[in-house]
Amino acid sequence: MSTASRRTFLMAGVAAAAGAAGTTTMAAANPPLVHHVFFWLKRPDSKEDREKLIAGLRTLAKIETVRGIHIGVPASTEKRDVVDNSFSVSEILYFDDVEGQNAYQVHPIHEQFVADCSHLWERVVVYDAIAV
Repeated sequence: MSTASRRTFLMAGVAAAAGAAGTTTMAAANPPLVHHVFFWLKRPDSKEDREKLIAGLRTLAKIETVRGIHIGVPASTEKRDVVDNSFSVSEILYFDDVEGQNAYQVHPIHEQFVADCSHLWERVVVYDAIAV
């Protein structure tokens, strides 16, 4: 098996395993653009609101320019001054480039997500980064 086909095989396996986990799929080890969004729910103790938001976020994976998605909630890690776990839900989306992220912003699925779920959150913070 050539190095290129082995790499393709391994990445397909990683993507399949991540998809089976339900919240993570990645198409590349180092995606060129990462869109990380943190949400603070208006009712942070509402499991129903959290599940509605998570369900809405999962729809974003259907957008053609999204190369991978990770949806999470705060981890129970060690309390340190540099750790902020005050958010309710976060998502990371992976894109090939800025153009792909721009197309995502105006995509009907994204717009429907905002229309359906924006009443759930009181605050959103976005961090976009490109690979160096």
